[in-house]
Amino acid sequence: QVRLVESGGGSVQAGGSLTLSCVYSGYDFSRNVIAWFRQAPGKEREGVAAVYNAGVGPTYYDDSVKGRFTIFQDNDKNTVYLQMNSLKPEDTAMYFCAADFTPTSQGVLGHQSYAYWGQGTQVTVSS
Repeated sequence: QVRLVESGGGSVQAGGSLTLSCVYSGYDFSRNVIAWFRQAPGKEREGVAAVYNAGVGPTYYDDSVKGRFTIFQDNDKNTVYLQMNSLKPEDTAMYFCAADFTPTSQGVLGHQSYAYWGQGTQVTVSS
């Protein structure tokens, strides 16, 4: 059974940094994708970043985080990270990791494309 557990959220001031962790189990990451999403109150869940095939494949980023966020993995620890720098108040959201990508019209950063989700970790950025 696929399980995803996020951690690392917290409260920071604008311009600060956080690193989120997603520990996965029961999942063959070498053959698929893990992605990070976020959802702010009253807004749709949006894709932030995705990485293919345990890091051997490409990475994708939403335009809103390019140059500020980095997705990377430690395959020995079954963990995918999201390094977030230069945080802005608009980055405030619950952050989720997702696994088991099946292509849909939404693409690799579309929430409908993933079957498994973690419980989320809250990130709050104050101005």
